[in-house]
Amino acid sequence: MAGSMFDHGTGGGTAGNKAFKDQLSKVYGWYTGGFLVFVVALAILEQMGLPRNWIGFIFLLATVGLYAGIGIMSRTTDAAEYYVAGRRVPAVYNGMATGADWMSAASFIGMAGTLYLTGFGGLAFILGWTGGYCLVALFLAPYLRKFGQFTIPDFLGARFEGNLPRFLGILAAILCSFTYVVAQIYGVGLITARLTGLAFEVGIFVGLGGILVCSFLGGMRAVTWTQVAQYIILIVAYMIPVVWLSVKQTGVPIPQAIYGYQLAKITEREAQLKKDPKELEVIAAFKAKADEFGAKLKDVPAALAADKAAAQKKLDDLRASNGAVVDIQAAEKALAGLPKDEAEAKKAWTAAKAANEGRAKPLAGMPDHAKQFAGDPNGDEKAQKTFNESRRNFLALVFCLMVGTAALPHILMRYYTTPSVKEARESVTWSLFFIFLLYFTAPALAVLVKYEVFSVLVGTPFDKLPVWIANWARVDPTLLSVIDINKDGIFQLGEMRIGGDIIVLATPEIGGLPYVVSGLVAAGGLAAALSTADGLLLTIANALSHDLYYKMIDPNASTARRVTISKALLLVVALCAAYVAAQKPADILFLVSAAFSFAAAAFFPALTLGIFWKRANKWGASLGMIAGLGITVYYMVQNQAWLRGVFGVTSPVDLWFGILPISAGVFGVPLGFLVIIVVSLFTGQPRQDTQELVEHVRYPNLKMGKA
Repeated sequence: MAGSMFDHGTGGGTAGNKAFKDQLSKVYGWYTGGFLVFVVALAILEQMGLPRNWIGFIFLLATVGLYAGIGIMSRTTDAAEYYVAGRRVPAVYNGMATGADWMSAASFIGMAGTLYLTGFGGLAFILGWTGGYCLVALFLAPYLRKFGQFTIPDFLGARFEGNLPRFLGILAAILCSFTYVVAQIYGVGLITARLTGLAFEVGIFVGLGGILVCSFLGGMRAVTWTQVAQYIILIVAYMIPVVWLSVKQTGVPIPQAIYGYQLAKITEREAQLKKDPKELEVIAAFKAKADEFGAKLKDVPAALAADKAAAQKKLDDLRASNGAVVDIQAAEKALAGLPKDEAEAKKAWTAAKAANEGRAKPLAGMPDHAKQFAGDPNGDEKAQKTFNESRRNFLALVFCLMVGTAALPHILMRYYTTPSVKEARESVTWSLFFIFLLYFTAPALAVLVKYEVFSVLVGTPFDKLPVWIANWARVDPTLLSVIDINKDGIFQLGEMRIGGDIIVLATPEIGGLPYVVSGLVAAGGLAAALSTADGLLLTIANALSHDLYYKMIDPNASTARRVTISKALLLVVALCAAYVAAQKPADILFLVSAAFSFAAAAFFPALTLGIFWKRANKWGASLGMIAGLGITVYYMVQNQAWLRGVFGVTSPVDLWFGILPISAGVFGVPLGFLVIIVVSLFTGQPRQDTQELVEHVRYPNLKMGKA
């Protein structure tokens, strides 16, 4: 293409790389300053009376327009540029792009929300995801960069000598990347709906336009420079409200250093709320509702007939007495809303009973924030069993997220874009630093928000509740709803149901910040979701166009044809993912965690043994990937509620060692290693040149032919 600010600087070698890096620093320095001026200008306009929905639209259009502009400037049909950004991304910028690629909707939106709802248990995500980068740095990134392929299936095909491992790699890359991208597009819909007031489904396709324009035009080159811009927005957006809350509550602008003091206050407040008579009233009311649905389930036909008769009588009485139109309409709606038949009634009442039982618990069903595991190691047999299972699940989740992080194709692809192996290793360090900034802040955000809710919100009259509660309830009642169940007009903790996915997005409003900061946080969440979605869609499209079409179907295809096919496939995959996301399939965090288990089981054993054991062969790798991924998918389908419904599984849930389906990869990874080792030992050795290449990659000073 014609020159742009993202083209390589003139000159070659080290001097050229330095000039290119200096040019990038200048561009992104101006960009950061301009973005801060833009936010300040919007804040001034808000004070002058600019409507909130205008601020939302301006943030959406400005940020998506910016990403689109970078995508257009970075458009290319050159294969090396499209697939690996020309292998010339400096380590610090690759680290920043990887950070944005990594900061998905789950990290940005879901992380602090999970910590808010689960306390100590949510730290499994931080430990697992951060630890995964240590595995990447030690075991994978530098060695994969030395092998020099474009994609992970490309590496599998070259290392294991054939199209079968490559094809299995393509299928596994599509499975984990598609699962992950659905979660990102769901997040895009949620944020766009909140920013603009559009319907959730419409918001998904508006956000999709922003995703496509970057990855569609310039592939990895456009995605890389867009992700650097997106990281700057998302980290600024994440930090401002947390620092503000910290100053508001403690007077100290370093939330990471002082949130322990607030946690101690939360622990005291939790003890008070557990004994509060009003909270106990709320628990009793929800228990009564659960018992009511339980009674109906004992005789579904009779209960349904009684409900229909009562609703019909109420409507007839209102009509006979010329009741108010509003009352008559409400009665008609209530009658129409009753279950149509016994099967529907049973399903609805079972769900309602479970929901009310879930809320008939202290602290709205949340565990004590600082408590390590459920149960009691010194209690009775049941308490000990609960404690052991809770601890086991914590460790299993850390393991799956750690190993899955080290094997995610869209993350590993980033290390193919650096100029050298040394910079690949350096960029992992930078990635860890940029990710650390957010992950070190998420626990502080969760604690500060919880303190605000427990100490400020609880006890407020319903007619004085802040406006953000009504606003978010309109966006999605399943994410936030309040009900005065004990009819005292005062808000109790148990009367609010809140989803983890809105904690971060609502933080500015919870802290009483101007709306422009809410817009900024939503733009940050959008940047996080878009940056990850770009990388994931590119991974899927490249697996299909480069690995399937070019490497397996038409090796003589021209560069332009391959890139064109990749773009067409990217569009198709994006539309499919948007359609699935519009069905609201499951919560963001489960979808993301499932992707990690899939990646861990499918790729980690094959990649690790492919690099470190020259005896690993084609049949071992192929059967190991099938076995590891197969057992992981089977366990999830058998035991995860949403997947059981999708596949029509009716057999009882059967948890092995009490491990939850979110951590299914804990069974797939060791099985994958075992199968690769056993099958490789019982089948023929790889070719001599392959074994020599493995030795050379690990020991570069070794002479080829002397392995």
